[in-house]
Amino acid sequence: MGICGTGMAAMAGMFKERGLLVTGSDRDVYPPMSDFLADSGITVQEGYRPGNLEPRPDLVVVGNVVRAVNPEAVRLGELGIPYLSMPQALGHFFLRDHTSLVVAGTHGKTTTSSLLATALHVAGSPPGFMIGGIVEAFGRNFRRGDGDYFVVEGDEYDTAFFDKGSKFLHYRPDCAILTSIEFDHADIFADLEAVKKTF
Repeated sequence: MGICGTGMAAMAGMFKERGLLVTGSDRDVYPPMSDFLADSGITVQEGYRPGNLEPRPDLVVVGNVVRAVNPEAVRLGELGIPYLSMPQALGHFFLRDHTSLVVAGTHGKTTTSSLLATALHVAGSPPGFMIGGIVEAFGRNFRRGDGDYFVVEGDEYDTAFFDKGSKFLHYRPDCAILTSIEFDHADIFADLEAVKKTF
């Protein structure tokens, strides 16, 4: 649910590359994500509705754009289908078998994550990664990765309607890079001290 976001589309792509049947839904479906998902063989339903959960999926990954009153989310709860947030799914399915390198901070996460992934690749340790922008060396924002390392951009924004903690709390870093801390995301943090506390 919420498959057309940058992180959610990357997550869908990683699951697809693992050989899983992946479908999704979103309120608005348009390029470039709609093109990427279609090219990846991922069916996307435009609009949220209970019928999108038929046939019954084994697992639903819920994006943070989805609210508790969303009709598809309500039906998800009624049916008792297992679900995870995108950060939970990333941590569970992709990070736990790798050395997790998490780049967090108010500014510079995408650039620093991209540089780190590229440096590891050039050094002969091609990493998995999930980053908020296209990494020039790879032409994409994700890679499952079969090596030892997984680079992830650690966002401090909230995880999902059912988990208001910061996304990066699910990434269990073996190594972390903190680029900067400033007041940001006034819709979820009261002040700079609240931002500092989450880090």
